[in-house]
Amino acid sequence: MLLVIGISVFFRTASTGTFHCPQCGGDRGFRRRTARRWVTLFFVPVIPLDRRGETAECRSCRTRFGTSVLRVPTARQLAAALPAGMRAAVGLLLRAGAPAAEATRQRAFEVVRGYGEPGYDDDALRADLGLRETFLEEEVARAGVHLAAEAKEWFLAQVVRVGLAAGPLGDAERRVLHRIAHLLGMSPAYALGVILTTEGAAR
Repeated sequence: MLLVIGISVFFRTASTGTFHCPQCGGDRGFRRRTARRWVTLFFVPVIPLDRRGETAECRSCRTRFGTSVLRVPTARQLAAALPAGMRAAVGLLLRAGAPAAEATRQRAFEVVRGYGEPGYDDDALRADLGLRETFLEEEVARAGVHLAAEAKEWFLAQVVRVGLAAGPLGDAERRVLHRIAHLLGMSPAYALGVILTTEGAAR
């Protein structure tokens, strides 16, 4: 009998989910697939050999990518991260300033709503002020991962405007603003420039 022996690569689905497909240009389902070479007998895998890496395969266009593509945020993740990050940044700042000031609260509402949280109000603000500081910092950092340099600058400027709503910034507020900038991934010099520019424009 003639034996048909060969070596082939087979893929196994390790996990599934949703990702931003670079080929389709939008959120799509994916399969995370691991590849391995096998010795085949009559085209049936019988002996496993070396692993050949992992890929992320789009379920729509069937294009395969390196798994690093899974780190790109989906539109849904981005839509959730930005308002949560702004809420957290405002919460951190108001802890260091005057959260009861009417002008400050109104500016906070305006800024957070502008980032996609239409229901942000006094109750939501009070709830945020009661959260752990480390949690708020994590939310800011999570938003920063998704932002380009110009978007980080705009984000920080919006927080500065909240602090300026009731008057000049205090030392504690400045320290918090620099902390927020650091969490966003901005250098101290870059953050200082944004803060000073925003203060100057508000005068």
